[in-house]
Amino acid sequence: MSYIVGLNSGSSFDGVDAVLCKIDIAEDGHPTRPEFISALTVSWPIEMQPMIMKAFENELPLFEMTRVNYAAGAVYAEATNALLAQAGLAPEDVDVVGYDGQTIYQEPPDRHLIAEYSRSGNNSLVDRWLKGGYPCGFFVVESGVVAALTNITTVTQFRPVDHALCGSGAPLMQYLDFVSFRNHGPTVTLNIGGIANLQLANADRNKMMAFDTGPGNVMLDHVVKARTNMEYDRNGELAAKGQVIEPLLAELQSHSFFERKPPRSAWRLDFGSNYADDILKRFESSSTEDLLATLTMFTATSIERALVDFILPNTKVTEVVASGGGTRNTALLKCISQRLANHGLKVCTSDEYGLPAAYKEAIKFATLGFAAKRGLANNIPAASGASSFAVLGKLTMAPRLAKNTD
Repeated sequence: MSYIVGLNSGSSFDGVDAVLCKIDIAEDGHPTRPEFISALTVSWPIEMQPMIMKAFENELPLFEMTRVNYAAGAVYAEATNALLAQAGLAPEDVDVVGYDGQTIYQEPPDRHLIAEYSRSGNNSLVDRWLKGGYPCGFFVVESGVVAALTNITTVTQFRPVDHALCGSGAPLMQYLDFVSFRNHGPTVTLNIGGIANLQLANADRNKMMAFDTGPGNVMLDHVVKARTNMEYDRNGELAAKGQVIEPLLAELQSHSFFERKPPRSAWRLDFGSNYADDILKRFESSSTEDLLATLTMFTATSIERALVDFILPNTKVTEVVASGGGTRNTALLKCISQRLANHGLKVCTSDEYGLPAAYKEAIKFATLGFAAKRGLANNIPAASGASSFAVLGKLTMAPRLAKNTD
């Protein structure tokens, strides 16, 4: 078996998770379910936090963004080195580091525009992005820094190849779910990060689905930071004291995001700070507790709606396996569980399957990197809308592996 390292900094931007796992190749040629070994979380440096927040709002100049990109690589390298020191491992003990970087901007495919572009007969590859509605994204990630400062082969940026094949590039949890649950029968998983997403895992990858349901923690965290001195609502304690503001909930549920059909992805352009700030302004007289109760219900009903509309009509399941930082929000998980119980669904966490819920996103990147290094198809076209299978990820070799150095 091989040691692999995965790193994750999600849309919540609440720190970098680093995870160490063991993994192998099974008899069917696919990776085995990763075996969790250990993990840690590091905070983004204080001086970098406002810079990245500016980048989210398209307010960071390109020259500063360039330096932030390299500095972000150093953050990921420090997290990796700390994890290895904690485990007593050397760089040569680790097969690969996999991570995607901090997403700054993500633009989903415009399926209507893509169809029009296809019918137009325009054969320009360039115009796919300038006129054709193809998806794209930007990440601070610099893998060269990570490979150089850890001396471990590194695989990053798993989305661009899927984008170029007209896939949504998000979410990316479906490959880990295929690896982990392909022998378990159809399995629905729920990841609650800044954005929440559902995956339907199946041994037949042509029957799989993966798509964003709407916001997870991103709006909750924004309101807490704007109204209090806290970074997040610990255990959902504030939300649990509030009452749902029904007119606001109805307005949230009519968001244009819900007009999109899977495969679909959401980002801060949909449920980011501008959207949340507008709500804070218009509902200035509402209590923090009531706003958080409403946003908590919004996340829960968005997940319920996605399940009922897109998965349950065609697939018989009785369980939803939840992961992500949102599982630590007791009020949110209780709300989701109550909503899904109405449909005969039990909510459990991925811990029950050996995948710690708090670190599953980092585990997925370690697994994607392990597969990419071996040239294994690690996308799921049926889930993302990509036109073909592919190897996702850009590989940077460890300096210690350089040849002809004499």
